[in-house]
Amino acid sequence: MKTHHTKSKGDLGVAKAYCDLVEKGYLVLFPSTEHAPFDLVAYDGANFIRIQVKFRRAVNGSVQIRLENWWADRNGSHGKPIDKSQVDVFCVYCPDSDKCYYFKPKIAQTYFSIRLETPKNNQSKNINFAENFTGVP
Repeated sequence: MKTHHTKSKGDLGVAKAYCDLVEKGYLVLFPSTEHAPFDLVAYDGANFIRIQVKFRRAVNGSVQIRLENWWADRNGSHGKPIDKSQVDVFCVYCPDSDKCYYFKPKIAQTYFSIRLETPKNNQSKNINFAENFTGVP
């Protein structure tokens, strides 16, 4: 069977997010279409949280997230900014740490970085350390 590599990564990210959210005590719902602006809905018994999941590998000790959606068709590759009003939380699954990291769209512009390792210069000011993003905001 021929697989679509980026689709497989996305599927793994959603599966890991589902598992992480269930372990955190959420009831997780899936949209019945691939065209929804979110991948999952988490329910905590009182609130519904629309979650967009991203799969990202670590590069030089950090996970870089561009808040854009990309797709390809016969006319090439296309990207557009994510409508952040349609998502309550972003979840980033990083296979290098095998963890999910969560953040609200309002704290990021078009780009967000989560640091998995201490920077070589030991800088800590204005650094988004991974341990601060393991819970659903």
